[in-house]
Amino acid sequence: MLDQSLVKQLGNVAVLMGGNSAEREISLQSGNAILGALTDVGVKATGVDAKELDWDFLRGFDRVFIALHGRGGEDGSLQGALEHLGLPYTGSAVMASALAMDKIRCKQLWTGIGLPTPKFYTPADEQQLKAVIDEADFPFIVKPCREGSSIGMAKVDSGLAELVTAFRNAKQYDEVLIEQYISGAEYTVSIVGQEVLPPIRLETPHTFYDYDAKYQANDTQYHCPCGLQGDALAELEQLALWAFNSLGCEGWGRVDLMRGADQRFYVLEVNTVPGMTSHSLVPMSAKQAGMSFSELVVCILKETLA
Repeated sequence: MLDQSLVKQLGNVAVLMGGNSAEREISLQSGNAILGALTDVGVKATGVDAKELDWDFLRGFDRVFIALHGRGGEDGSLQGALEHLGLPYTGSAVMASALAMDKIRCKQLWTGIGLPTPKFYTPADEQQLKAVIDEADFPFIVKPCREGSSIGMAKVDSGLAELVTAFRNAKQYDEVLIEQYISGAEYTVSIVGQEVLPPIRLETPHTFYDYDAKYQANDTQYHCPCGLQGDALAELEQLALWAFNSLGCEGWGRVDLMRGADQRFYVLEVNTVPGMTSHSLVPMSAKQAGMSFSELVVCILKETLA
């Protein structure tokens, strides 16, 4: 149980989950895990499915733990509404949330400030795909601009026809980002406040760390400690924090990176409301740092007191 003075400070907490995005089911898992952790330590908390949100109902709470993934929860729109209501909430504010959700604008910003990220293309239609092939070499990663959990994402190894298929699939969701595929180790770095938690190296027999590898497969391996030491570990952590801060992110989040055959690190994206399920990475990283799931949840929530 928490110190009663802290419990009193935190007050009545709404855990927002569910919603209408393509990541609804993952959000419900995250939200229920967070809700259980808060109630276990004595914090008064209520789960609220945002699918049919009653804004007046939210006025009865003191603060909000956002467990909504994807659009409507992670893109700044919810954050703006909560600010209008005067309700403190976990995670990044409006601008940082919107920017982090937009993979294309993130990469444009990172390219501008010299932060290493894979080369990318933003074709508006299928006619522009030929120009991508003429300029760059396969393989590519094709993904929607504003989706998470690898939804609509595909690796394309060769051929215009395969690229068109992947483009059409991603286009169902949003603008399309085509990224040069980086062959190498994948890392993820969790951040709470300005503290960098132990990085994780991901290993999967899948083509890449896709939806199934993230949430359903039992053959995905998570290496924490990640195996890096000295200057390489410091560089990974510094790049992650730089990417996080460059977008104006705060509270907590997770940065995904690759290390290519050239031994350079490349930033892929920043997640401002990472998963908190049994397969999720932030709790895994926190555990390596000696922090229980409940301690992690409370630590994130305490950021709203500032």
